[in-house]
Amino acid sequence: MNHPPFTRYYIEYGEISSYPQGYKENAGVFCHNNPWIMIGETVVGRGNRAWDYFRKICPSYLEEVSDLHRTEPYVYAQMIAGRDAFKPGEAKNSWLTGTAAWNFYAISQYILGIQPDYDGLRVDPCIPREWKEFEVTRKFRGDSWKITVTNPHGVCRGVTAVTVDGKPHGSTLLPLFGDGRPHTALVTLG
Repeated sequence: MNHPPFTRYYIEYGEISSYPQGYKENAGVFCHNNPWIMIGETVVGRGNRAWDYFRKICPSYLEEVSDLHRTEPYVYAQMIAGRDAFKPGEAKNSWLTGTAAWNFYAISQYILGIQPDYDGLRVDPCIPREWKEFEVTRKFRGDSWKITVTNPHGVCRGVTAVTVDGKPHGSTLLPLFGDGRPHTALVTLG
């Protein structure tokens, strides 16, 4: 979060200056904030950049550096030691982090764009341009939704049409049925 690292404790900066050089917020790669950046990129419509940030910390995309990270290849780390650390590149606190939860939130609600709302489910994806289609199954307040998003023109964002249970629906907000039955939504970007 900063570089160069603090080399001593500063009362005015507090905890950040108490960590060893290259660890956590003291010139390490603190992974918690990556999902926040992903969310920000989707808010401004940059799905490709949001996805790139995701791939940089997603364990399944990092197999080639798992020996360097020295952590389980299937979990998120809280931080990755920076270049000033004793062991640069080593991941830390793999089971003691909110990074996984923040990534789930960023991916499900901002990249895939399936956002719970008081009045229903809002569907407003911001995806990489090369994604032509994806499908999400989502249970929400007793209803089971099968949501298909198509991207025929290769855009990052912009819903142009929505159908609910085969009928045109003039909103990105999917309604609450409360009937416990399965429902479908087809969302087209363009």
